[in-house]
Amino acid sequence: MTTHLDYFPSAIEAIGNTPLVELARLTRDVEGRILAKFEYLNPGFSKKDRIARQIIADAETTGALSAGQTVVELTSGNTGTGLAIVCGIKGYPFVAVMSRGNSIERARMMSALGAEVVLVDQLKTSIPGQVSGEDLKLVEQETQRIVTERGAFRADQFQLKGNFRAHYLNTGPEIIRQSHGKFDVFCDFVGTGGSFAGCSAAFKEHNPNIRCFIVEPEGAAILAGEPVTYAGHRIQGGGYIMPDLAMLHPEQIDGYLKVSDDKAIQTTRRLAKEEGIFAGFSSGANVAAAMELLHTSFKGKTAVVLICDSGLKYLSTDLWK
Repeated sequence: MTTHLDYFPSAIEAIGNTPLVELARLTRDVEGRILAKFEYLNPGFSKKDRIARQIIADAETTGALSAGQTVVELTSGNTGTGLAIVCGIKGYPFVAVMSRGNSIERARMMSALGAEVVLVDQLKTSIPGQVSGEDLKLVEQETQRIVTERGAFRADQFQLKGNFRAHYLNTGPEIIRQSHGKFDVFCDFVGTGGSFAGCSAAFKEHNPNIRCFIVEPEGAAILAGEPVTYAGHRIQGGGYIMPDLAMLHPEQIDGYLKVSDDKAIQTTRRLAKEEGIFAGFSSGANVAAAMELLHTSFKGKTAVVLICDSGLKYLSTDLWK
């Protein structure tokens, strides 16, 4: 006899099935609608909880991860938080490797969740709070060193298919179900490319006419093929010079959008004041990009965005000054 329970056995099962909410106040003077997926309501306050769960589950299934083995990953803070939660519950030691240029709240949160946090100094020419591609290379070098030294499993969010699968199997289908498939365009700020690739693949299978746009920082639109003129942009978690984003495929990409630091910050603050949504830089970038589309080529249409993470992770930055 089975018994229906109204509670989960752990926080892992609480990951996903986040609400989809219309941003009716921000779009009051715009022809069109924006539907926002509240990923900051995951246990670790970001969409990255999903990939942490999937990457670890996949590794357990394939045998790539052994009982008690150390897990290591490079992070700007969100994937590391998700991995700290999942690894802590499942009993894997976890080491998060992060640049000192990322907000300190993230390091403190990962540490509180049981992770060992290794902070890597930025280049002397870098600006705190502005992590460049060259800073990230230093973090990657340290990550590789620790993996080798400890015989660890690398939860490589840039390469492992669990990143894509988390959003293809869950986030995308959730949005389709919640919206009844009635939306026209999706835009997403790209870091690893997992949420964009997974969602866009699910969307285009459902309806090939849905258009999917990559969002990048102005001055660091690397994926759009533009030269980097502003490596020290403020939108944490993306716009880095990475040699290969394995998740992305040309058939999923209908275009590229650029958002300035000022526009991302302004929109993030508007989300808080007008919609009651306390989010981070990349969420503001996503909404700003969607607003631009509704003002131009998608007037009268419905756009979908992800609210990637919580504004609580940026209290030490000037986002909220």
